[in-house]
Amino acid sequence: MTTIDLNSDLGEGFGAWTMGDDAAMLDVVSSANIACGFHAGDPTIMLDTARAAAERGVAIGAHVAYRDLAGFGRRPVHVTPDELHADVVHQLGAMAATARVAGTAVTYVKPHGALYNTACADPVQAEAVVQAVADVDSALAVLALPGSELLLAAERHGLRAVAESFADRAYEPDGALVSRSTPGSVLHDPDEVAARVLRMVTDGVATAVDGSELRVSADSVCVHGDSPGAVAMARAIRSLLTEHGVTIAPFAP
Repeated sequence: MTTIDLNSDLGEGFGAWTMGDDAAMLDVVSSANIACGFHAGDPTIMLDTARAAAERGVAIGAHVAYRDLAGFGRRPVHVTPDELHADVVHQLGAMAATARVAGTAVTYVKPHGALYNTACADPVQAEAVVQAVADVDSALAVLALPGSELLLAAERHGLRAVAESFADRAYEPDGALVSRSTPGSVLHDPDEVAARVLRMVTDGVATAVDGSELRVSADSVCVHGDSPGAVAMARAIRSLLTEHGVTIAPFAP
């Protein structure tokens, strides 16, 4: 029987502002990438989200980012490797303490937005992020695109490197994600996305934006929690996968 993890970016509100329906998503996914305060999230939201995840048996990942609240972490930020290392250490420390108080623990790290895209392609930024993870806790896994500089760095440091695919994002022929600034980069139809994920999980294949076939190998599938209709999409994915005998479970319980 095939087993797959479903992860989602959660806890991305700030103060009085909310982003997505976290409670509903936590009833569907098996891993929660919780914002650590740099692109979204605040201490209260972090703790509430961690507690809600713990109650449901959902694994917790630290969703680290550039220091960019105004841009939701989607703008590249020019920082030195030392600064980036310190920023990631800081976020991991905050999330680890929060999870502990919530009665659970952080089991993996997934960068957010611009940091994810940059560190997947840039070995210098990848090294800074992964060195921070290794320095804080070498038992943590790193979640990122297969073949990315992030996963290569994780392997060099002896960390568990976990590949993920994206349910609702279009792919370039080389396996990179289509830029969000490009029309059609984000998919919205729940049934279409669910069928796409089933093919990824069972056949290891996805259709790239140019119509070519792309090999996809991943232990986790990301469903973005902030997109319109995210909950309906996540439910459709889980329902179709379960219907076809796929078990949904955390990759890092």
